[in-house]
Amino acid sequence: MKELSRIASAIAPSSTLAINNLYKQMKAEGKDALGFGVGEPDFNTPDTIKLAGIRAIIDNQTRYTAASGTQELKESICLRLREDCGVEYAPAEIAAASGAKHSLYIALQCLLNPGDEVILPVPYWVSYIEMIRMSGGIPVMVEAGHEQDFKITPEQLDAAITDKTKAIILNNPSNPTGMVYTKEELQALADVCVARDIYIIADEIYYCLVYDNKPFTSIASLGDDVKAHTILVNGVSKAYAMTGWRIGYTAAPAPVTKLISNYLSHSTAAPSTISQAAAAEAFRGSQESVKRMHAAFEARRNYMVERMNAIDSISCLKPQGAFYVMMNLDGVMGRTIRGHAIGSSADFASAFVQEEMVATVPGSAFGADRYVRWSYATDMDTIRKGMDRLETFIKDLK
Repeated sequence: MKELSRIASAIAPSSTLAINNLYKQMKAEGKDALGFGVGEPDFNTPDTIKLAGIRAIIDNQTRYTAASGTQELKESICLRLREDCGVEYAPAEIAAASGAKHSLYIALQCLLNPGDEVILPVPYWVSYIEMIRMSGGIPVMVEAGHEQDFKITPEQLDAAITDKTKAIILNNPSNPTGMVYTKEELQALADVCVARDIYIIADEIYYCLVYDNKPFTSIASLGDDVKAHTILVNGVSKAYAMTGWRIGYTAAPAPVTKLISNYLSHSTAAPSTISQAAAAEAFRGSQESVKRMHAAFEARRNYMVERMNAIDSISCLKPQGAFYVMMNLDGVMGRTIRGHAIGSSADFASAFVQEEMVATVPGSAFGADRYVRWSYATDMDTIRKGMDRLETFIKDLK
């Protein structure tokens, strides 16, 4: 048989989905397993949004739409960006796709030529590095460590730029760290990007989940020059508990959006017509469900962080957004727990799920091997049980 694609063969499977599959297998076997792996809200899609999808079916909105989405959806996206983020886009600058992950992939496909470099702050979301490689690009990792709240500095960014640099991926609020860049921090990074003429791929999928009454700043709102360099990525999965509806979008200058639309027309074409109708309702309708979910996530974060930081030998920074906690394993590395040698985040996660049936994600999936990621996109009872089992597990540290 002839050789298969080297690009495809080099792609690593998603560690977050692998952990979630293991958790689901244990649950299917009747075990009392607890899952903290996948970033999926445990809430149901609000009824008003579901009804919009049902109405679309009844009204026979079941045919193809334009490759980049319906006018209705684009206008509702523009409305939400204007009201929530203070940034103006025209429908011609919006392209819908089958989830924010798909939007990111298409954006990279349309930006990169073979050998182009993309700056990737570490820790990074697991799929970024593979998407860059799948698009013919070269990821350039820049460490944004614990001591700087997991946020890249403008000096680090400037030093990483070469004549091959095409873009930076900036996830704000961040998966996996939950950290949020302030307006001043974003402005400093944006100034470097504009001065060095590189694109900003701004993944803002968690923008509705910023806590402690702190404001969110969309990097595209920082001025016309910044907006002209920005491909903003967002969607409905996190804010509206619509992960399975698969609607994401890019907002970008019209020439970039035209390229994205052309690419979509020859790959997937438009996302589900029914899902587009539901997403339009999500964006233009009442945002009360978003506020309720926000309050629940903030309470869960507070509890998880307090419990985690009260346990000897482990710690975490208090995340400012999203629904993740990065647990620091510095006090655990090089030691053993119930006969399991802990030399890496994978060692810890494997031992923890075997011994206590708690599924977390090794930090190595995000380029941060001295951490494991917990998702608090689950109910408070599960979080309490998870913290209890963590405390019991760590007591056996030797």
